[in-house]
Amino acid sequence: MRERAGDDRTRYSSGTPWEPKVGYSRAIRAGNHIYVSGTTATAADGSIVGRGDAHAQTVQTLDNIERALTALGSRREDIVRLRVFVTDIGDFDAIGRALGERFGEVRPAATLVQVVALVDPAMKVEIEADAEVPSPT
Repeated sequence: MRERAGDDRTRYSSGTPWEPKVGYSRAIRAGNHIYVSGTTATAADGSIVGRGDAHAQTVQTLDNIERALTALGSRREDIVRLRVFVTDIGDFDAIGRALGERFGEVRPAATLVQVVALVDPAMKVEIEADAEVPSPT
Protein backbone atom coordinates (compact mmCIF):
# COMPACT_ATOMS: atom_id res chain seq x y z
CA MET A 1 0.00 0.00 0.00
CA ARG A 2 1.38 3.41 -1.02
CA GLU A 3 0.79 6.52 1.04
CA ARG A 4 1.99 10.08 0.52
CA ALA A 5 3.99 11.21 3.54
CA GLY A 6 4.12 14.89 2.65
CA ASP A 7 6.86 16.86 0.90
CA ASP A 8 8.43 14.49 -1.65
CA ARG A 9 8.19 11.28 0.38
CA THR A 10 5.97 8.27 -0.26
CA ARG A 11 5.66 5.38 2.18
CA TYR A 12 5.03 1.74 1.32
CA SER A 13 3.49 -0.73 3.76
CA SER A 14 3.58 -4.46 3.15
CA GLY A 15 0.68 -5.09 5.52
CA THR A 16 2.57 -7.24 8.02
CA PRO A 17 1.53 -6.71 11.64
CA TRP A 18 4.87 -5.26 12.81
CA GLU A 19 4.82 -2.05 10.77
CA PRO A 20 1.97 -0.29 12.63
CA LYS A 21 2.89 -1.95 15.93
CA VAL A 22 6.50 -0.77 15.88
CA GLY A 23 5.86 2.40 13.87
CA TYR A 24 7.88 2.09 10.67
CA SER A 25 7.39 1.77 6.92
CA ARG A 26 8.59 -1.18 4.86
CA ALA A 27 10.04 1.35 2.43
CA ILE A 28 10.19 5.10 1.84
CA ARG A 29 10.74 6.90 -1.42
CA ALA A 30 12.30 10.33 -0.98
CA GLY A 31 12.82 11.97 -4.35
CA ASN A 32 14.70 9.46 -6.50
CA HIS A 33 15.94 7.38 -3.56
CA ILE A 34 14.21 4.36 -2.00
CA TYR A 35 15.15 3.01 1.41
CA VAL A 36 13.84 -0.45 2.27
CA SER A 37 13.73 -1.34 5.96
CA GLY A 38 15.12 -4.58 7.30
CA THR A 39 13.03 -7.21 5.53
CA THR A 40 12.61 -10.87 6.39
CA ALA A 41 11.02 -13.98 4.87
CA THR A 42 7.46 -13.19 5.89
CA ALA A 43 4.23 -13.87 4.07
CA ALA A 44 1.50 -11.22 4.00
CA ASP A 45 -0.01 -12.66 7.20
CA GLY A 46 3.30 -12.35 9.04
CA SER A 47 4.12 -16.07 9.02
CA ILE A 48 7.71 -17.14 8.27
CA VAL A 49 8.33 -18.67 4.83
CA GLY A 50 11.06 -21.30 4.48
CA ARG A 51 11.53 -22.28 8.12
CA GLY A 52 14.95 -23.86 8.54
CA ASP A 53 15.99 -23.11 4.94
CA ALA A 54 18.33 -20.12 4.55
CA HIS A 55 18.13 -20.14 0.74
CA ALA A 56 14.30 -20.16 0.72
CA GLN A 57 14.22 -17.40 3.33
CA THR A 58 16.61 -15.25 1.31
CA VAL A 59 14.52 -15.73 -1.84
CA GLN A 60 11.32 -14.75 0.02
CA THR A 61 13.05 -11.76 1.59
CA LEU A 62 14.23 -10.56 -1.83
CA ASP A 63 10.71 -11.08 -3.25
CA ASN A 64 9.37 -8.86 -0.44
CA ILE A 65 11.99 -6.19 -1.18
CA GLU A 66 11.22 -6.28 -4.90
CA ARG A 67 7.49 -5.88 -4.18
CA ALA A 68 8.24 -2.69 -2.19
CA LEU A 69 10.53 -1.35 -4.92
CA THR A 70 7.94 -1.98 -7.63
CA ALA A 71 5.25 -0.19 -5.62
CA LEU A 72 7.53 2.85 -5.38
CA GLY A 73 8.60 2.94 -9.03
CA SER A 74 11.87 1.01 -8.94
CA ARG A 75 13.13 -2.53 -9.46
CA ARG A 76 15.85 -4.95 -8.38
CA GLU A 77 18.27 -3.69 -11.03
CA ASP A 78 18.13 -0.24 -9.40
CA ILE A 79 19.42 -1.45 -6.01
CA VAL A 80 22.73 0.22 -5.19
CA ARG A 81 23.31 -1.08 -1.64
CA LEU A 82 22.39 -4.19 0.39
CA ARG A 83 22.91 -4.91 4.07
CA VAL A 84 22.45 -8.58 4.91
CA PHE A 85 22.14 -9.77 8.51
CA VAL A 86 22.37 -13.52 9.19
CA THR A 87 22.02 -15.47 12.40
CA ASP A 88 24.44 -18.21 11.35
CA ILE A 89 27.42 -17.45 9.11
CA GLY A 90 27.40 -21.18 8.35
CA ASP A 91 24.40 -20.40 6.10
CA PHE A 92 26.61 -18.19 3.93
CA ASP A 93 26.67 -20.56 0.94
CA ALA A 94 22.87 -20.89 0.80
CA ILE A 95 22.31 -17.16 1.31
CA GLY A 96 25.10 -16.22 -1.09
CA ARG A 97 23.64 -18.52 -3.76
CA ALA A 98 20.24 -16.79 -3.50
CA LEU A 99 21.90 -13.35 -3.64
CA GLY A 100 23.97 -14.39 -6.65
CA GLU A 101 20.88 -15.64 -8.47
CA ARG A 102 19.32 -12.19 -8.18
CA PHE A 103 22.34 -9.88 -8.24
CA GLY A 104 24.96 -11.65 -10.37
CA GLU A 105 24.63 -8.95 -13.05
CA VAL A 106 23.49 -6.04 -10.84
CA ARG A 107 26.29 -6.32 -8.27
CA PRO A 108 25.28 -3.63 -5.74
CA ALA A 109 27.56 -2.62 -2.90
CA ALA A 110 26.84 -5.13 -0.14
CA THR A 111 27.65 -6.10 3.41
CA LEU A 112 26.87 -9.43 5.11
CA VAL A 113 27.32 -9.81 8.86
CA GLN A 114 26.33 -12.32 11.50
CA VAL A 115 24.11 -11.07 14.32
CA VAL A 116 23.15 -12.71 17.59
CA ALA A 117 19.44 -12.94 16.78
CA LEU A 118 16.56 -11.53 14.76
CA VAL A 119 13.09 -10.69 16.08
CA ASP A 120 11.85 -14.29 15.61
CA PRO A 121 14.17 -17.25 16.30
CA ALA A 122 12.97 -18.94 13.07
CA MET A 123 14.33 -16.07 10.98
CA LYS A 124 17.74 -16.73 9.44
CA VAL A 125 18.23 -13.60 7.32
CA GLU A 126 17.19 -9.94 7.25
CA ILE A 127 18.07 -7.57 4.41
CA GLU A 128 17.99 -3.79 3.99
CA ALA A 129 18.21 -2.24 0.52
CA ASP A 130 18.76 1.20 -0.97
CA ALA A 131 17.76 1.87 -4.57
CA GLU A 132 17.70 4.72 -7.06
CA VAL A 133 14.62 5.42 -9.16
CA PRO A 134 15.67 5.65 -12.80
CA SER A 135 15.16 8.99 -14.48
CA PRO A 136 12.61 8.98 -17.29
CA THR A 137 14.28 8.81 -20.68
